[in-house]
Amino acid sequence: MNWQLTGDVDEFRRAADPYLAADAARHTILLTVSEALRTGGGAARAADAGPVRFGWWRETANAPVTGAFVETPPHPPFLGTMPARAAAELARTLAGTPAENGTPPSGVRGRVADVEAFGAAWTPRRSGETNAPPYRLSDGMRLFRLGELTPPDPAPEGRARYAGSQDVPLAVEWLTAFAEEIGSPPGTERTARTVARIEERRLLLWEVDGVPVSLAGHAPLIAGQIRVAPVYTPPAHRGRGYAAGVTVAVSEAARQTGAGEVLLFADNANPTAGALYQRLGYRPVEEYATADLA
Repeated sequence: MNWQLTGDVDEFRRAADPYLAADAARHTILLTVSEALRTGGGAARAADAGPVRFGWWRETANAPVTGAFVETPPHPPFLGTMPARAAAELARTLAGTPAENGTPPSGVRGRVADVEAFGAAWTPRRSGETNAPPYRLSDGMRLFRLGELTPPDPAPEGRARYAGSQDVPLAVEWLTAFAEEIGSPPGTERTARTVARIEERRLLLWEVDGVPVSLAGHAPLIAGQIRVAPVYTPPAHRGRGYAAGVTVAVSEAARQTGAGEVLLFADNANPTAGALYQRLGYRPVEEYATADLA
């Protein structure tokens, strides 16, 4: 059987749920993205972004699922944990998918081991460059899991509060700025998505004397895990501990929902953020990266 591809999120979740839940921390992206699409939270995607695509892998027809990916254009496919053989077979599968199943990707994201196995099996698309490496790693990230939450001492000035409807314009502005800073495609943060975050009490602001100075949010609870994202402080307010304050607040809020695991990703190009999260009690879990495909 090997790789099965579909554009139906419900079909994907029926097949892959046991596999995803067995290692919910490492599958946090696949869980939260597919859940948003399944429940309608993905409606904020641009209409011209392209069709979503899912896949799962079995060693044999009756074997359990041991690999999966999700693809939500314009983002590249995000790989779940999988055997090296599955990653190599996925590279060959996506390189030759019929047009109705989507176009070959320009990159893949996931654990370093998985994207390297995928990249090593990739056939470069550019003719005349047979000696060129099939992929290049970029955008290194580290997945963290919260251990004992340790608030900063001394505490920063200010306090946290949940964002309200009056904060939508500011939240959209800041979330758009955050997306631009991390290189997300234009239009990633849309008003409808921000309103949903606020209505579901998943977005907090840190304010000083009633003025918002930092922001943090978290994904919904699914399979016992919650991922904190994003954490953003405008440049004018940085260096004063506000990010630490709002990260502690959003982490506490996530725990209060009943999450057994509170997770977040940190960009390896921003060691200051990674060091901050570790001071607050987050511990490294796994290295992630993007494989830019030739």
